[in-house]
Amino acid sequence: MTTRHVPVLLQIAIRMLNVRRGGVVVDATLGNAGHASEIARRLGSRGKLIGFDRDPEAMELARQRLDALREELGAEMPEVVLQDTEFSRIAETLAGEKVDGLLADFGVSSMQFDEARRGFSFQADGPLDMRMNPRAGVTAEQVVDQAGEKELADLIYEFGEERRSRRIARAIVRSRPVTTTAQLARIVAGAAGSMKGERIHPATRTFQALRIYVNAELSEIDALLAAAPELLKPGGRLVAISFHSLEDRRVKDALREGARQGIYEVLTRKPVTAEAEERDRNPRARSAKLRAAERRA
Repeated sequence: MTTRHVPVLLQIAIRMLNVRRGGVVVDATLGNAGHASEIARRLGSRGKLIGFDRDPEAMELARQRLDALREELGAEMPEVVLQDTEFSRIAETLAGEKVDGLLADFGVSSMQFDEARRGFSFQADGPLDMRMNPRAGVTAEQVVDQAGEKELADLIYEFGEERRSRRIARAIVRSRPVTTTAQLARIVAGAAGSMKGERIHPATRTFQALRIYVNAELSEIDALLAAAPELLKPGGRLVAISFHSLEDRRVKDALREGARQGIYEVLTRKPVTAEAEERDRNPRARSAKLRAAERRA
């Protein structure tokens, strides 16, 4: 990988986490350790950072970055524990350990998008893979070549919020086998056509839908949000960054329900978005929405 992932909403995320020296903080979506590095700087030698990522390539890059940070901080580096697994397994992995902060930056990292061989994007041609963990699960190619037309249409509609899902699915089935990102993008664009006022590529929602389906992203998020109240100490903070409505709606509903039950105090009445300067510098930040809550005693 050659692209360095730029963490979105970095400063506000760190501020909302309220990281304190000696605390225990989980970064559930470690990536290239952009957020994690800033957390580690604030935890100090008596603190503990726990990082999760199911992508082995991302985990290796994070490990290298945190090793470099250890050389910089020396004795002030906190304990670091890296978990090479899905964040949906956070409760069983922590085995009852309570934490002061839990950060989740959902979606796909720039590193994954920019590597054509990972198959997440149609910007460069590559194999239709899309797995965040390339060691497990079915690929997007298997889905588009094996799913029935109705099943394919339903998942494109549900996970991509794509109103043209039926004709897109019909075109995909008629064009099988579909093996590359460029081939799929051409098929979808030809079937979908262009809608008035549409500012994204016609294949964007279909690619999103396949990625979410392949990685079971929404059930992963649901599991994390369900586990969070029992993981957080009283006064502990949950900070979640979402990139599309399906993610953000889950976070909003979980925090609202937690507040109704007296579990959370919601800290963000509305989602926090990136300032213009960050959006210009990092296009990925344009769709980012941050929500945060504090665990009540």
